[in-house]
Amino acid sequence: MPGSCFGRLFRVTTWGESHGPALGVVIDGCPPNISLAAEDIQKDLERRRPGGPLTSPRREPDRVEILSGVFNGLTTGTPISLIIANRDVRSRDYDELAEVYRPGHADRTYEQKYGLRDWRGGGRSSARETAGRVAAGAVARKFLGRHGITVRAYTVVLGGVASHAMDWDEIDRNPLFCPDRDAAAAMEQRLEEVRRAGDSAGGIVEICARGCPPGLGEPVFDKLDARLAGALMSIGAVKGVEIGSGFAAAAMLGSEHNDPLTPEGYAGNHAGGILGGISNGMEIVARVAVKPIPSIAKPQHTVTRDGTPTVIRIGGRHDVSAIPRIVPVCEAMLLLVLADFMLHPLPRVKEKDR
Repeated sequence: MPGSCFGRLFRVTTWGESHGPALGVVIDGCPPNISLAAEDIQKDLERRRPGGPLTSPRREPDRVEILSGVFNGLTTGTPISLIIANRDVRSRDYDELAEVYRPGHADRTYEQKYGLRDWRGGGRSSARETAGRVAAGAVARKFLGRHGITVRAYTVVLGGVASHAMDWDEIDRNPLFCPDRDAAAAMEQRLEEVRRAGDSAGGIVEICARGCPPGLGEPVFDKLDARLAGALMSIGAVKGVEIGSGFAAAAMLGSEHNDPLTPEGYAGNHAGGILGGISNGMEIVARVAVKPIPSIAKPQHTVTRDGTPTVIRIGGRHDVSAIPRIVPVCEAMLLLVLADFMLHPLPRVKEKDR
């Protein structure tokens, strides 16, 4: 499968570069007769776009246009094509980087693979590519909503500051999408400290899906958690994924980690809603480790294209952290995975055979 395509039945292909004229996505396999308007997609794009108080000053309206696949407000079952124009491009900010590799970026690996690279903001390796993912995820959200499935992501750690409360309504009340009001305030303060130091910060985002039926996922190599981990790892800033208890399970005993079964269902959810690679009807819970943004004002050692050692300070317009803009991207990838599996026929087991 080409590297810019994702999914099997609900399949998306993103296209475009950070400093090109536009970027977008084609969605193939979306069922017909689903209500869909540009405003449905725009809501999610607004949460991802730059220009907020804690994000890059690049001012992109990120207005989406539906080019195909929708008629009279309903999906037709044919490919849905979405386009988002780049309006605030300043490629001159990258002129001096044409001959220098940026530490922590994909500059050198792209050139080693393809023999050339788009040095204007990283081209396809730019986080701007994720706008297409978020747009596709919004379409998947409309499809999954028919089945009572909801997906939310939120910040649980940022710059070493951890959230402790879980107020579902608080997530959209602060710009960091944090469920803990006090922690959100401390995170904002920490980000300002990091910004003034010319540095960047990483964090952890948690993603939760509610209302998923049991039976999603295919043994042995197409497990739901395996596909989800791959989807989340495909996000450029993500360097680690865990499901349920994740790495904490390594320090637990079996008697602690096993989720007891009761006549009403599971009494715990250390499994994160997935057992044997198949959804069990509980909440699906995943977390991602987000690395610090590699574009920083501090001096960094690197080399030029001809191998000459040099020191670089990266200017231009950059986020201090991939959080909060990565939060709707994480949602989108879980939405796309679930939409794809929901199109797989679920086995119907007779009660007497259970």
